[in-house]
Amino acid sequence: MDLKRLLQSVALIALTIATAAAQTPTAFTSYTQIITGSNQTYPMVAIPGGKFMMGSLPAEKGHKPDEAPRHSVTIEPFWMGKFEVTWDIYDLFTTKNIEKEMATRYPDGADLSKTDATTRPSPSYVDMSFGMGRSGYPAINMTQYAAIKFCAWLYDKTGIFYRLPTEAEWEYACRGTGPNASLAYSFGNDVKKLGEYAVFNGNSDGSYKKIGTKKPNSFGLHDMHGNVMEWTQDQYIEDYYKQKAAGTVKEPYAPTTSLYPNSVRGGSWDDDPTVLRSAARTPSAPAWKVLDPQSPKSDWWLTSASFVGFRVVRPAKTPSPAEIRAYYDIKPIKDY
Repeated sequence: MDLKRLLQSVALIALTIATAAAQTPTAFTSYTQIITGSNQTYPMVAIPGGKFMMGSLPAEKGHKPDEAPRHSVTIEPFWMGKFEVTWDIYDLFTTKNIEKEMATRYPDGADLSKTDATTRPSPSYVDMSFGMGRSGYPAINMTQYAAIKFCAWLYDKTGIFYRLPTEAEWEYACRGTGPNASLAYSFGNDVKKLGEYAVFNGNSDGSYKKIGTKKPNSFGLHDMHGNVMEWTQDQYIEDYYKQKAAGTVKEPYAPTTSLYPNSVRGGSWDDDPTVLRSAARTPSAPAWKVLDPQSPKSDWWLTSASFVGFRVVRPAKTPSPAEIRAYYDIKPIKDY
């Protein structure tokens, strides 16, 4: 490597470290994450830790057995994206300027293999927004694996550890604070108010909408109810709450060990109000890839899940380098 290329590499590393330092709050406060090398930003909301009752009671309208028993969960402080991740940011990860970025980062060409399908999604064979809107709209149709790899890319860009929320973190953040936190929705039980806070099948006109068009919850998070469902870190296990109550599982979340089902939360533009409840759980399904013409099917893209997106979290306590590496270095679970 010549001196010019060496200086370019050193400057890039210094910029990444400086950006991460500038965006690390000295106190536990909300902040805006700059996406290095782009004009995109992503606001992060500080969510204080605490205890809450996870799940729902049988008397709640729409209650399902997988939401019981209601049980106490302690949550550590974390930051959560104020909005769902948009195409504007997700496209930076998937298709735009990959060669230019990697050529700058690895000018000697030694690590250009990092652009292959183990690190970045393969190009989608159709517009995955399906014409419903792109700039300012939530990214959709990605697998849970792709969402995790997006977090790894974001870590590489910023030097800050991001990941998917656990089911417990997601529900805690959705419920918000105050007297409504224990009710069906973050704003209470009155479903007539749902249209003020959510895009759902009663007001969506058959498609998702731009992020942040509805009222936020008490934490300041938008679209926790509706617009698009959101990936969590958990494997969906129908009786997981019962196992926790019985003491047969101790983990704060259910690690992913099989391709289906995984837990998705929040309901979408295509769902009834009961699916948008704070406690409602949705399992992913093979039908979400049914139109994929590839064999084996894509590790990165869904083809029939225009209702699924995600947002990211950042724990207040940064994991060790080994823990971060273990989280990001997952292998796709094959779908044949």
